[in-house]
Amino acid sequence: MSTSLFDLSGRTALVTGSSRGLGRAIAEGMAKAGAKIIVNGVDPKRVEQAVAEFRAAGHQAEGAAFNVTDEPAIVAAFNDFDKKNIAVDIVVNNAGIQHRKPLVEFTTDEWRKVIETNLTSAFVIGREAAKRMIPRKHGKIINIGSLGSELARPTIAPYTAAKGGIKNLTRSMAVEWAQHGITANAIGPGYMLTDMNEALVNNTDFNNWLMGRIPSKRWGKPDELVGAAIFLASDASTYVNGQIIYVDGGMIAAM
Repeated sequence: MSTSLFDLSGRTALVTGSSRGLGRAIAEGMAKAGAKIIVNGVDPKRVEQAVAEFRAAGHQAEGAAFNVTDEPAIVAAFNDFDKKNIAVDIVVNNAGIQHRKPLVEFTTDEWRKVIETNLTSAFVIGREAAKRMIPRKHGKIINIGSLGSELARPTIAPYTAAKGGIKNLTRSMAVEWAQHGITANAIGPGYMLTDMNEALVNNTDFNNWLMGRIPSKRWGKPDELVGAAIFLASDASTYVNGQIIYVDGGMIAAM
């Protein structure tokens, strides 16, 4: 198979939450594959710094600082892309948050914040992207799911509900937009070494439980998501649609 199938040269990828963490790793991988990156985050200074670092490494990059829960800001960002003649070919809906506490202790506002950040944002950004992709007859949408798209564990109920929703939102996008040359797929990361998981990494009891649960016997590294992301963003996956690929060291396969 020719590696040109995985070449992202000439394409523009918007990766939400890409000023750091998993989003940054995915964005860097796509940039190395040739894509122009639109870096997103809520902190304009951090976005600006990330853009500078991408450019210093020889990559094409633009910044778009907005909160993924702010619908008017999302619409304004896409309108700005239109004015600048920036056609977004690839969207990675990566931005997300976690909030841990027993389900009976969650307030409705806390529940809504997790759902809006992890699920509703993917709908709004996906919708705005698809409005532009449909006339062009091509586009790639990649939503970031989780092991929580399939499994639950205590204290993360809204996160699990949101990530379960991501799986079926991805399917809905696929069945509605495939006729327009758009694919919508998802990646389900396992337990990754990120800032969001720092408390779990440092929890000896949890870490011991996890090492006994994951067949690979280790935490995942953010750059281990890059291969799946490039595959789903490239011509190598033109007939893959509505799927979720788990990058989890085999955890979801184990009894």
